[in-house]
Amino acid sequence: MYNNYLTQFNQASGLRMMQKNKKVKVIAVTGGKGGVGKTNVTLNMAVAMAAQGKRVMVLDADLGLANVDVMLGLRVTRNLSHVLRGECQLDDILVEGPNGILIAPATSGTQSMVELSQSEHAGLIRAFSELKTPIDVLLVDTAAGISDMVLSFSRAAQDILVVVCDEPTSITDAYALIKILSNEHGCYKFKIVANMVHSLREGQELYTKLTRVTDRFLDATLELVACIPYDNNVRQAVRKQKVIVDGFPKSPAALAFRSLASKAASWPIPDQARGHLEFFIERLLNTQSS
Repeated sequence: MYNNYLTQFNQASGLRMMQKNKKVKVIAVTGGKGGVGKTNVTLNMAVAMAAQGKRVMVLDADLGLANVDVMLGLRVTRNLSHVLRGECQLDDILVEGPNGILIAPATSGTQSMVELSQSEHAGLIRAFSELKTPIDVLLVDTAAGISDMVLSFSRAAQDILVVVCDEPTSITDAYALIKILSNEHGCYKFKIVANMVHSLREGQELYTKLTRVTDRFLDATLELVACIPYDNNVRQAVRKQKVIVDGFPKSPAALAFRSLASKAASWPIPDQARGHLEFFIERLLNTQSS
């Protein structure tokens, strides 16, 4: 199936040459705390954006506890560890998911992937700089916590999407992440997703709780971009290894995810990288041609 996917793009190589200045939208989905539904948000956004005609790639950036492929029921034979060992290129590990989204899988239960050396980090940078498969959107599903890798992926993106639930630890951890990124890494704009809320009002109040603290202590701007309702169908979809926008397309959460995907597609792409670090974004922001 993936070979057919690549063939379609190869047949359009002439068109891509005409569009070689086309830029890629890069969105980091993070949250600080685990269990807030970050991967669910990432995958549903990806599938919804693909349904809207975008060529979407999801990078599973939880390098030691990967679960994107498991959540979709995909069979993976190679992952980022094989790329870092020089056994293959990044394009070689991509697997196709729902609606033709591409997944760059990481590893699970591998401590060495959590603690990359400088040379291995450089290898990951080179892997993305050599990416040949054309995409419109890259969604980066970060790990939980505030590790160096989470911070690197977040500050490399054009948009940082912070997923928050209405519980004290989620709000506290989201604030800690925003604080480090703004105070130490020059990131000042954050988009907030209130996830698993029981009403629009609850989502807005959750956002208010967070901004009440950030407005007082941080030089950061927050924007509430989505309130995803609590929906029992999400759990059912996960059990079926599907995303809710596919498994239960008319459910409240599915409608909210599609709305978020449409909104994200309209977010502007800067003309130049933000300059925080020389990472894969430098390649994606320039030209993409095969």
